[in-house]
Amino acid sequence: MIYHGVEFFPLHEKRCIPCEDGVPTLGGTEQKPLLSQLDESWTVVGGHHLERTWDFDDFQSALDFVNLAGAICEEQSHHADFDLGWGRAKVKIWTHKIDGLSESDFVLAAKLDQL
Repeated sequence: MIYHGVEFFPLHEKRCIPCEDGVPTLGGTEQKPLLSQLDESWTVVGGHHLERTWDFDDFQSALDFVNLAGAICEEQSHHADFDLGWGRAKVKIWTHKIDGLSESDFVLAAKLDQL
């Protein structure tokens, strides 16, 4: 896709890139355009992490989702935190190494949106 003469890749088509110590976290101004590319159910909590809850009809469906999402995390070498319960799966994503948000967090969220 070309946007203002620059080739643009949707977040879900990118790969998570390992973060190094000292890389600054994304501020609110930098987060906003990335958040706009995600499902509207995602929220940025305290400027620190992304969070979204999926609802399901039963425990098994929620577990299946977490297993699929976990496989994506493993493939990307970028791991989310999951809270699994009957009929729901809550996901929290942030870059632990910098204790905040990086572009890779938004990339992972976009990939989970594809499930």
